Amino acid sequence: MLPLRLTIVVSSLFFCCLFQPFCLGIRSFPTTTETTTVANPFHFSEAPDYRNGAGCPIPENNIKNPFPSSCDPSLVHIAMTLDSGYLRGSIAAVHSVLRHSSCPENVFFHFISAEFDPASPRVLTRLVRSIFPSLNFKVYIFREDTVINLISSSIRLALENPLNYARNYLGDILDSCVERVIYLDSDIVVVDDIFKLWSVKMGSEKVIGAPEYCHANFTKYFTDEFWVDPLLSKVFRTRKPCYFNTGVMFL
Repeated sequence: MLPLRLTIVVSSLFFCCLFQPFCLGIRSFPTTTETTTVANPFHFSEAPDYRNGAGCPIPENNIKNPFPSSCDPSLVHIAMTLDSGYLRGSIAAVHSVLRHSSCPENVFFHFISAEFDPASPRVLTRLVRSIFPSLNFKVYIFREDTVINLISSSIRLALENPLNYARNYLGDILDSCVERVIYLDSDIVVVDDIFKLWSVKMGSEKVIGAPEYCHANFTKYFTDEFWVDPLLSKVFRTRKPCYFNTGVMFL
């Protein structure tokens, strides 16, 4: 495990989750200038050039490389998955982060892309750069064979995508110098300054902070075959349907 510490914060104060199940969000983006790929038939506008307000830390970029390194200590790190199927949601999420940030030039996005996505990581990189010319970001490739044999056939089809589980491996995927990161799902829209969440201090004795939700409908997460099998379904028979949503995590 890299220096990434498992310190998780779910903040419903700053975020609006548009859909209940994770990894199902997808949102359209207003269009004027067309940017397209074969794998992604949608059109996107070029985003405004978001600039820092007064009092923001100065990123450690230089003339040769106008974009700061991910190891820059002044940066706020945000990790998201990026794939052609949920691209609209990801673009909307990035736009909302930058629009409400007091220091958008100090935000660094870490995009995790599947190695076998119809749109290659190189294509996705060019597309993101065409929409956000001044965005600080890096695209990582998630090897699907890391989890492909660990995914149960009992879960519903929408959860079989290996990229859904990339968030569990952020400590192994991101650059070793990244000690903290905020993970956002593609169906998240940020409605406040991301720096407020980043500034939350979590002591080493705290592992997770999340709202308790004990009214989950687990029937939506497993197939009918799972529930008719008495050996499998009895796992939930005496348990409360409690969980925390992994759509927003502070690690």
